[in-house]
Amino acid sequence: QLQFVESGGGLVQPGDSLRLSCVASGFTVDSYAIYWFRRAPGKSHEGVSCIGDDAVTKTYASFVKNRFIISKDGNENTVYLQMNDLKPEDTGSYYCATLLEKNCRLFQAAKDNGLHYWGKGTLITVSS
Repeated sequence: QLQFVESGGGLVQPGDSLRLSCVASGFTVDSYAIYWFRRAPGKSHEGVSCIGDDAVTKTYASFVKNRFIISKDGNENTVYLQMNDLKPEDTGSYYCATLLEKNCRLFQAAKDNGLHYWGKGTLITVSS
């Protein structure tokens, strides 16, 4: 069974940091590009970051502005998102997703091609 289990969210203050984890099962994260998307209340899914199968290719949404770092550990079959300097507008549920392709696409193109969201996400609330 193909599955993601996301964790690491919570309630934090502006300027705080969090590290999200996404454990995959049923396939190997080293074989495919893995995306982080988020969904704010009342909004549609929004691309945050992507890491290619090679772990060298990394893409970020413009709003990230050098605050987040995506990485992966093949031994743990896990993708991470280090989030620094969190802002209230980062509030939302964060999900892993994949197209089972090696390369990252533009986020909208990935959505248009049927991303697989196999996890329940992890909720981040940034509030003072």
